[in-house]
Amino acid sequence: MSKKNIHVVGAVIVNLEQILCAQRGETKTLPYKWEFPGGKIEEGESAKQALQREIQEEMRCDIQVGEQVDHTVYEYDFGIVHLTTFYCELLKGEPVLTEHATFTWLPKEELLTLDWAAADIPAVDKLARD
Repeated sequence: MSKKNIHVVGAVIVNLEQILCAQRGETKTLPYKWEFPGGKIEEGESAKQALQREIQEEMRCDIQVGEQVDHTVYEYDFGIVHLTTFYCELLKGEPVLTEHATFTWLPKEELLTLDWAAADIPAVDKLARD
């Protein structure tokens, strides 16, 4: 049986030279791995619309979605994840925890100190090198 393709978006939210990193909750797939917050693209949505909606739902804040950071395809045991990450800026509100175990703001030089979900690693590497 072929694995399903899962199209997701992630927000690289930059604020005062720091990047928002979110840790997945214990009941989620890939528990306690770090990721850029975001989620699945719904039918009829653009990647940027999906990202704005997901951050509104997950973190209760409004973002401006900017340039694409990276696009990664990673095969997990549960499916093939197509992750597109975008630079984002906070417009309104401060992130609150609704789905994640915790989150932290880190300068890009320190991103690699966290245990990231595999699909997020290429974007993390790119940001850390920039």
